[in-house]
Parts: sequence; structure tokens; C-alpha cells
Amino acid sequence: ELNLAGNYLHRLPEELTSLPHLRAIDLSRNRFRRFPEPLTAVTALETINLEENEIAGEKDLFLPPPLEKLAAMASLRSLNLRENPVGPEVRLLVRPLVPFDLLLSPEEPVPEA
Repeated sequence: ELNLAGNYLHRLPEELTSLPHLRAIDLSRNRFRRFPEPLTAVTALETINLEENEIAGEKDLFLPPPLEKLAAMASLRSLNLRENPVGPEVRLLVRPLVPFDLLLSPEEPVPEA
């Protein structure tokens, strides 16, 4: 396990891929605007916690990496994106395509005009 929570990180070094036995990583309370692509190369990862970051929408979350890379992570069981400004388009696109638990904050109701 690797706990990097609360460190104001916005990117991860490529060297992270040299941790082949890493099963859980906590990146909560950082400054990621995009999904950290080096994580897709860590094949043993079971849990990724990205709670309370700045990952916003479809472009920020999945380009890079493409959604296919996340779905291909055979060991991944849980991706926590709670408390990120994830838009409704991501919710619609992601849920049917990923074989792991995707944790998102409840959608805020749209205020009436």
C-alpha cells in the first residue's frame, strides 16, 4: 500500500510503474485534474482512492488514459472519485463499461430556474 494523501500532488512519476506488487494507493486530497496515467501500468492495483481531487469531466478523466486502459486493469476492484467535480456525462459513459466499483458523490439536484 502507498499513502500519498494530502500532499498537493498534481502528477505522479513514471517510476511508480516499477512497483509491480502495489495493491492499493491513496491519492485523496491532492490536486489531480486528470486521472494519473502511470497507475494504469501497475497491474496489481486493486484499489485507487482519488477522493477530493479536481478531476472534472470526460476529457479530464479519461484522456489520457483512455477508458479502455482502466477497464483492462484486471485486478482493479475499486476506483474512488468521490468529492471530484465529475459531470453527469462521465456517469453515463463509465458505469456500463467498467468491471470494478466506481465510487462517485451523489449528483447535486439541478436548481429550478
